[in-house]
Amino acid sequence: MLQRMRLHRNLVLLLCIVPCLAQAQDLLIRLSSAAPELDRKVLALALEARDCAVASDTVEAPARLAVIDYTLPSTQKRLWVFDIDRGRLLYAEHVAHGRGSGDNLATRFSNDEGTYQSSIGLFATAETYIGENGYSLRMDGLEPGINDHARERLLVMHGADYVDPQQALRQGRLGRSWGCPAVRKAVAQGVIDSLKQGQLVFAYANDAAWLNGSRFLHCDQPERKAAAAH
Repeated sequence: MLQRMRLHRNLVLLLCIVPCLAQAQDLLIRLSSAAPELDRKVLALALEARDCAVASDTVEAPARLAVIDYTLPSTQKRLWVFDIDRGRLLYAEHVAHGRGSGDNLATRFSNDEGTYQSSIGLFATAETYIGENGYSLRMDGLEPGINDHARERLLVMHGADYVDPQQALRQGRLGRSWGCPAVRKAVAQGVIDSLKQGQLVFAYANDAAWLNGSRFLHCDQPERKAAAAH
C-alpha cells in the first residue's frame, strides 16, 4: 500500500512538473529567438530567477522582465526588456554602468554607498518620479548583501545624455553613471513605463560568489528553497 501511495504521489508530481518544464523551455526558445544577441544562458538564468522569486512569494508573477548583461562592453546593446505574458521583445538598448565599475567593461560591483559601482542580481521595480535626471524608476534589490541597498543608494533607471552609442564608439566606451542603469533619453520613458510597478530587472555578471549563492538561482535545491522563503 505504501509503495502504491508513493508511486501515485510521484506520478502526480510528474504530471505537474512536465507541463511546467515544457512551458518554461518554450518561453526560453521564444525569447531567445526574439533576442539572439542575448546569451541564452544568461536569459535562462534570468527566467529561473523570476520563477524562483514567484515560487517563494517574494513577488507576484510579473508581466515584464528586463535583463542586463554586464559581461558585454558598454559599446554594445546589453539591456533587453521582455513581455513575458506575450513572449516577445519590447526593447534592446544600451545601458550605462557605474563609473566605479570600470571603463568599457564593468568588472566591479557593490552594494555599498559611495562606491559608484553598479549592483547585480534580481531587482523589483517600484514607483516612478521626476528628479534631477528627469523621469526615473526606483528599484528595490531583492538579494541581501548583493543589492538590497539599491533604494538608499538611489540606484534608479533614468535617461541620460551620456548614453550615446555613437559617442561611445568614438571614445571607446559609453558615458558612466553613479551606479544607475541609465538608458538613452529618447527611449527612457517607454522603457520605464514598461517596467514600472512590480516588474523585475535581472542584472548579470560573471561573479562566482553571487552565482553560487543567490537565493533565486538553482532554487530547486532544498537549501536554496529555504533561503528564498525568508
